Amino acid sequence: MASYIGISKVEGIASRQAHADMPEGTYEREMSKEGFFGPSAQLHHRRPPTGWSDWEGPLRPRAFDLNKVDGDTGSPWDAAMVLHNAHCKMRIWRTSGAMDHLVRNGDGDELLFIHDGVGQLFCDFGRLDIRMGDYVMLPRGTMWRAEFDGPADVLMIEATNSSYRLPDKGLVGHHAFFDPAMLVSPAMDEAFKAQQTPDGVEEEWKVRIKRRDRISTVTYPYNPLDAVGWHGDLMPVRINVEDFRPLTSHRYHLPPSAHTTFLGNRFVVCTFCPRPFEQDPGALKVPFFHNNDDYDEVLFYHRGDFFSRDNIDRGMMTFHPCGFTHGPHPKALKNMLSAPKPETDEYAVMVDTRDALEVGDLPDGVENEGYVRSWSVRAEVAE
Repeated sequence: MASYIGISKVEGIASRQAHADMPEGTYEREMSKEGFFGPSAQLHHRRPPTGWSDWEGPLRPRAFDLNKVDGDTGSPWDAAMVLHNAHCKMRIWRTSGAMDHLVRNGDGDELLFIHDGVGQLFCDFGRLDIRMGDYVMLPRGTMWRAEFDGPADVLMIEATNSSYRLPDKGLVGHHAFFDPAMLVSPAMDEAFKAQQTPDGVEEEWKVRIKRRDRISTVTYPYNPLDAVGWHGDLMPVRINVEDFRPLTSHRYHLPPSAHTTFLGNRFVVCTFCPRPFEQDPGALKVPFFHNNDDYDEVLFYHRGDFFSRDNIDRGMMTFHPCGFTHGPHPKALKNMLSAPKPETDEYAVMVDTRDALEVGDLPDGVENEGYVRSWSVRAEVAE
């Protein structure tokens, strides 16, 4: 935790409580340290803090329509790189059917988010059924392959040179958000045994190993997924977004950190799931304006009605680099203190990185160049 001058005061026209009972006609902006974990100040403005009329320079909010990424790649190592830094890599893998080879990541743990598709995953530890909305965490060094029943889209989040772990849930306890008992590990069932090479049979299997983003290929005369058992406390795990029970408060809009799902080294993965809107008349009903002063923020929109964003559909990704204020779009502000329905109905994956992200080499047309203007009431979003 960064050091700071530990006093608190109120100046001018301001509320005493963050994200509630704002002075009439004002818009709250939070400035904070260490994401939402450190000291903070809530400033009250006469106009929305994102009401810019123009923007120059590279530090702009960006949006990518990953539905427009071309190609059906049989290997995850051929998936399109979307965003990356030294500690985290995000790819979108568009594939279909069964992989004809195995892969192994020597660069870090891999988190697969199944955006679309249904099938099964075979790995050193056995077999997992997988479907839309699943997170599958694969420890570094795991050999695996997927068999999808048809087309599939997978968001891949690599914890480069580190491991995934569960967050400390603090005062709310070990079982909050999701009970770790909901994590499912692979089984060495009959389907897993059936895919092994029979004794006396030769069949060529290749393993594509990624290390330092370079691929080495190892060839076996049998399927190397031939383990007969295992024990220990290192294993792949799966959990579906529909298993989550998000933290809520009827009187207070909780920050994204309340929805933390996995921790990596210098980044976090959070999951937004349907939840009741705040009921208290004075409580904020939409995400509060806040500065990105310590983290780059990425949101991948899985499915539902993304109530705080305009012209954003499933399969799209937004990227808000560290260094400027962002928050809900103008059309969402009319619901700032009055929810239009009882609960949200969105599913989204958020990745916040402590270090600056670089944009991958994406095809033309994937980025919405007009996204930066989407907060202005004067401009139309480019289609």
